[in-house]
Amino acid sequence: MKIDLHTHTCYSEDAKTTLEELVHYAKKQGLDGVAVTDHDTILGALKLAKQEELMVIPGIEISTLNGHILALNVTQPIKPKLNLTETVEKIHQSGGIAIIAHPRMALRTGKVQKTSPGSSIDAVEVINAAAFPFSFSTYLSRRLARRLELPQTAGSDAHHPKEIGSAYTIVNASSSCDDIIEAIKRGKTVPYGKPISWVRRLERGANKVQTMLRGH
Repeated sequence: MKIDLHTHTCYSEDAKTTLEELVHYAKKQGLDGVAVTDHDTILGALKLAKQEELMVIPGIEISTLNGHILALNVTQPIKPKLNLTETVEKIHQSGGIAIIAHPRMALRTGKVQKTSPGSSIDAVEVINAAAFPFSFSTYLSRRLARRLELPQTAGSDAHHPKEIGSAYTIVNASSSCDDIIEAIKRGKTVPYGKPISWVRRLERGANKVQTMLRGH
């Protein structure tokens, strides 16, 4: 299964992708599925999970006190701004798995700063298409995953339709969501990806400025 395990829709305030666009571009990129991981909300993911054109793993990118965590296979909101341990516990109680998002991305907030071998984290996102500098961030993230002895995943972190599928994970599993989640936990994954273009990066920067101005 070829799955982009980190995507955003217009339910994230800094993303533009409609639900219809996500399905269209995912299929156009030859993906078998996507994880919808909007910032601190499950609403878009639950709406998309009802459609039958594409396999959708419902998820959330949760803002913890220690950085961002991807919660996959959850169907209930999970409170943000808790510490890492509390957040992971709530993800597991909801039947989901917890993946460290973009752990070694320079010039980026939301990085998990500390964790250790034997922690209850399930996997590490080692390839994030939005990471900068891409190659160095990927190298450091892979090194972290090896140190923690955790499975490795990849996702586009798409905030624009054309970014979808720029990074993805090959998961050795059937098309069942439960099988995919179990395969990720067991490390039956191979991450792939490339960086998003500079044009997209500039658009992201402009969108962030607009979002900050709206907040004021």
